[in-house]
Amino acid sequence: LISLVGIAALAALIFAAWSQTWFTLTVQGKPFPVSGQVAGAALSALALASLALVAALAIAGRFFRVVLGILLALLGVCVIAVSAFAIGNPVVAATSAITKATGVAGTASVAGLVTATSLTAWPVVAIVLGVLLTLLGLAIAPTARSWPDSGRKYTRSRLADSADVATDDLDPVREWDSMTDDGDQL
Repeated sequence: LISLVGIAALAALIFAAWSQTWFTLTVQGKPFPVSGQVAGAALSALALASLALVAALAIAGRFFRVVLGILLALLGVCVIAVSAFAIGNPVVAATSAITKATGVAGTASVAGLVTATSLTAWPVVAIVLGVLLTLLGLAIAPTARSWPDSGRKYTRSRLADSADVATDDLDPVREWDSMTDDGDQL
């Protein structure tokens, strides 16, 4: 439960970092704020994928929890990569927004318009959140086998109480009927 809440909280914080101003560039003598939506556009998709992993981890079996933990770590690495790229070259990260505002296209031409760059804390915050997401994924992968099993609702059951059904045969109709006969009640 703590891991699942941690993933949801980190995803929400990644959304928050994504929505803030990451840079203020001076373009043609005027301040030009660049948000994370421009500089780190992929962060919203990565945060949504992390949220989807919360639901998947809650119902997955032991083997797939390990796989999902590794996938979560890879999502964290992607958050780090997107944010580090934006910090490494803010002009390139903001080229599309500058082109839209000025009409000047091309990386070299846009770079010629930018005279100063000011970094806010939000891209660094996004990197820290990516590191935490990676560590959480790496912690989930080896410990996932010790998590409690998901409920019977998400697993196939065998009907042993029926005399005319062999133990090796599964009858989907009977399984469905067993669910309606209080088989899926809490």
